[in-house]
Amino acid sequence: MKWPLAIQQFQNYLRLERGLSVNTIDAYSRDIKKLALWTSGSNQTCITVNKQQIRVFIQALAKEGKSARTQARMRSAMCTFFFFLKEEELREDSPVEGLSAPQLDKKLPIYLSIEEINSLMSAIDRSLPQGERDCAMIETLYASGLRVSELIGLRIRDIYQDDGFIRVIGKGNKERIVPIYIKALNAINRYIKEVRIHVPIQKGFEDYVFLNQRGKSLSRVYVFKRISMLAILAGIKKKIGPHTLRHTFATHLIQNGADIRIIQSLLGHESITTTEIYTHLEQSHLRDTVLKYHPRFGNS
Repeated sequence: MKWPLAIQQFQNYLRLERGLSVNTIDAYSRDIKKLALWTSGSNQTCITVNKQQIRVFIQALAKEGKSARTQARMRSAMCTFFFFLKEEELREDSPVEGLSAPQLDKKLPIYLSIEEINSLMSAIDRSLPQGERDCAMIETLYASGLRVSELIGLRIRDIYQDDGFIRVIGKGNKERIVPIYIKALNAINRYIKEVRIHVPIQKGFEDYVFLNQRGKSLSRVYVFKRISMLAILAGIKKKIGPHTLRHTFATHLIQNGADIRIIQSLLGHESITTTEIYTHLEQSHLRDTVLKYHPRFGNS
């Protein structure tokens, strides 16, 4: 089987059988296409490429300066791809099996303080129509820890005003119910009733909460740019985006005593190990508190 056909069928498998998001499918496809391009010089197909050639490919990525995280993501894509080929009985083995994964440094995520959250909100010019939308977006991100894809995909029918919950469709079309505080709900209602009502909504986007001026759902890039711009206006020096507010949501819950498994459920993490990064933030927070307030610290 040639690479183009294999990749096309792999995409169908990811979408129909694995239920992965469009963004994940695109990322996996790009990674496998890079492998296909690299093997084209030696006339290897997805059926004939072997473990040694995969090892050399990974080494080539390192020499190109690709980060350990990028290498790990590409390795994950290849593992899934060759597992698919085995499932389809196109291969008997996976050339990725047994190859060690690159060691990843555990980088603590960037998050905002409560003062910075307040500054970010204060930077919004609510005299402009887009200001009410920006206010509702940031309140929703901080209130519920949504991914940006979950925010732009949020539907009006997913908001349970009386119960104080929203229904979120996350990665792999997995559903979760997340609480949302009244201030965020009020911001959403104000945007819908005072601003969104005046937008000429395009067919198929009637139920999306957040719309652009053309009446279609917002893009990920737009949300990132708006938050980055507001951060500059607020005098925040950190480089932030929508995911920063997700990290902030989780970090502030940890700092106020929330259970790590509850946070795992709220964030939609499959594995607790993904959520455990926030315990490191809490340890750092506790240390800083001790250094600041203990009378013995700072005295030589």
